[in-house]
Amino acid sequence: MPQPHPDHQPIIARCAVLTISDSRTPDNDTSGQVIQDLLIAQGHQIAAYDLCADQPDQIRTQAIAWGDDPDIDLVITNGGTGIAPRDSTVEAIAPLLTTPIPGFGELFRMLSFKQVGSRAMASQALGGMMGKTLVFVLPGSTKAVTLALEQLILPEINHLLTQLRGSTPAEQK
Repeated sequence: MPQPHPDHQPIIARCAVLTISDSRTPDNDTSGQVIQDLLIAQGHQIAAYDLCADQPDQIRTQAIAWGDDPDIDLVITNGGTGIAPRDSTVEAIAPLLTTPIPGFGELFRMLSFKQVGSRAMASQALGGMMGKTLVFVLPGSTKAVTLALEQLILPEINHLLTQLRGSTPAEQK
């Protein structure tokens, strides 16, 4: 798909992946693994990976630590974005975003609607920036993370980081 305007040299993003779940472990975290695999396949690096319980304080603490880390350009979380009482990822991360990217959530729900129908309305997926770090908050399903990465995040990482910092994120952070 042609891009509306060309970016400079490709950027290798240093990424952190956080799975938010009360039941996942590194052995059964298929969505976290899919995120990592898709990022690596596009030449990006995994700088950090972790799992945490669906507890707002734990989620917030990890997001802040990665947002403050100059060696991380992009944070992707998965899990806890629905409307169930235990879903607290959006509650924890949204207040940390210095610049929201509302179009991400809107486009994600539109694309999700094509896959799952009207249930897509319950997704609170969101994107934004925490200072100079891109953040995407995704649902926990493998289909959802695949959709978000393949259709939205991977095609735009280079452009978003170029817009945010210039052509070399490590030097601009």
